[in-house]
Amino acid sequence: MIEFDWLSRWSLYTPKAVAFNDIENERIYTYEESFRASNKIASYLKAQGIVEGDKVAVLSQNKIETVFLFFALQRIGAVLVPINFRLAEDEIKYIVKDSEAKLIFFEEELLSKLNKTNDRLKKVSIERLEEQVYASADFDEVFEFVGDEQSACQILYTSGTTGFPKGVLITNKILFWNSVNTALSLNLTGKDSMVSFLPLFHTGGWNVLLTPFVHRGARTVFLSKFDAQKVLQVCEEEKITILFGVPTTLGIMAKDASFETRDLSSLRFAVVGGEPMSLSMIKTWHDRNVYIRQGFGLTECGPNCFSLSDTDAEKKIGSIGRPNFYVKTKIVDKENNEVPVGSVGELLLKGPMCMQGYWKNEKASSKAFHDGWLRTGDLVKKDDDEYYYVVGRKKEMYITGGENVYPAEVEKVLGLHPAIDEVAVLGVKDDTWGESGKAFIVLKDGAQLDEMSISKYCSDKLAKFKIPKHITFMQELPKSDTGKILKKQLQI
Repeated sequence: MIEFDWLSRWSLYTPKAVAFNDIENERIYTYEESFRASNKIASYLKAQGIVEGDKVAVLSQNKIETVFLFFALQRIGAVLVPINFRLAEDEIKYIVKDSEAKLIFFEEELLSKLNKTNDRLKKVSIERLEEQVYASADFDEVFEFVGDEQSACQILYTSGTTGFPKGVLITNKILFWNSVNTALSLNLTGKDSMVSFLPLFHTGGWNVLLTPFVHRGARTVFLSKFDAQKVLQVCEEEKITILFGVPTTLGIMAKDASFETRDLSSLRFAVVGGEPMSLSMIKTWHDRNVYIRQGFGLTECGPNCFSLSDTDAEKKIGSIGRPNFYVKTKIVDKENNEVPVGSVGELLLKGPMCMQGYWKNEKASSKAFHDGWLRTGDLVKKDDDEYYYVVGRKKEMYITGGENVYPAEVEKVLGLHPAIDEVAVLGVKDDTWGESGKAFIVLKDGAQLDEMSISKYCSDKLAKFKIPKHITFMQELPKSDTGKILKKQLQI
């Protein structure tokens, strides 16, 4: 059987190695201490009546106790359900009910958001977990790891493009193979270090680097939230070797006053996911000798499915790279036939890091797969060297005058304009052409630009039918908690 008891193993092999540095609270946890903390919390959970298969929810901002809670739940075969603390009461109520959570840990200031949940649901302040970690220093009880590769350990709820969010069932097997893929593609070792600041209600916060780092016995510097200046400071002072973020967070960091002066020489590279990063921002980081490794994946698969090596960061700029080691790929047309090299089609994925389905949603699960392959809904193409490029979302493509237009392609061109900071493109109704493009543009500070100059700029870079017919200038684009641009809000 595959070994999933990672904290136990590193507690044996490198007990004094630092697993987590909770830098804001000035607390350092070795692998031995982290293993002990997970056992203490497991004991507390058992006393609360939590058994194998039970669901335990968390409504809180990032806290190191949530990490220990996850490993405690995994140890006793129970399941973590992290909830986006920015959701409305009705949305939280739905997730709590749908997940069948038996217990929820909450942050005190968020208690009011639980008013609409079932009164019989056991609610416990998350501070109680901190008490358990520091209680009875001589505590030695060790719980035998429960479960196998098919045992669920997380239910991660996606934002949902239509209707209610769907719960993605994450198993021990998925975590293991995602970690293996990550370690192989990034050459992870126990000497690596990262700074964790992305929200723990999202797969990026958990499974892009945090769980693979624990699997490799590496060091994680923990922050409760994103602060550009603080992250840059940590990178320098803690000699961080791998930085992970989304385009929005790395963009904010690049604009910080300390970006040009901080010593970032310890960084082997920066990993970027969530959505494509603009070429101009990639070059900004490259000018600081920090190479961008764009990646790609999704909650339902991976999430680490593609990776662009740092040695190809310039040569294949804009690519998500090649599939990771244990990832199978296929690009298909509307009839599910594979398309030739260079042609655009929907990306299908298969491998041991793919979900089996959505929690209690057979209809959505069935729709997500075709002949054993996971439909991503993403439109991609690959070049002769087997490097992949995201062209857009299947649902975002629009047709103007019979021609297909992929917003990501237009956004990439506009993003290179020296006056443009951010851009989002989508199709809108057009009485003549059926649909036409509309660009929402945020200009850089002090920059001036008008619609005519934008059209002129695009004229020798894009076919005429691809040039946006409508331009709207904005102060900022609406974004999700993980930094993704919310195009649905732009359509309102």
